[in-house]
Amino acid sequence: MKTFLATLAFCSLCLVVHSQNASVEQSTYGIQTGFLGIWVQNESKLSATIALRSEIGFDTGIWGGAFYDGTGFLLAPVLTLEPRLYYNLNKRINKSRRIDGNSGNFISLKTSYHPDWFVISNYENIRIISDIAIIPTWGIRRPIGKHFIYEAGIGIGYLYTFAKNAGYLENDSDAVANLHLRIGYRF
Repeated sequence: MKTFLATLAFCSLCLVVHSQNASVEQSTYGIQTGFLGIWVQNESKLSATIALRSEIGFDTGIWGGAFYDGTGFLLAPVLTLEPRLYYNLNKRINKSRRIDGNSGNFISLKTSYHPDWFVISNYENIRIISDIAIIPTWGIRRPIGKHFIYEAGIGIGYLYTFAKNAGYLENDSDAVANLHLRIGYRF
């Protein structure tokens, strides 16, 4: 009888361990860099699988050619809000893979705004035209060690440029792509 009760207790503990539902973290902060910029971000939990990513940083622009004396470089501020649905957290747990720092596959609606506040550049009197982009994105986020992460994503969306504010006759809209590969540190 003792053996039966011990076996029953052991099996029920195993069932409890496997019945846990994976969830995104309550709040996570980090800094990321990629080929074209640097960003500080926060992800706040909205539900078990949805997090709201808020981000502030600098996007980079590079230009050159026959019309310029050299290669131009600029850093322009960007503000981003991005709800993310992490859709494979339970699958990662079942395969004994990590989900800390919201590591997993996600789909999101990335909304970025480039204000015309200031520009850091190697040319003088450079301005950007303010724009807003809304891009459905698919991506992955994976850990490297305890605090480092890498992230990759791809998407195609809509860009609206506030050209009238810069002196043009009308505003403009266009298709835009989001292709990012970033590495970062999670606090």
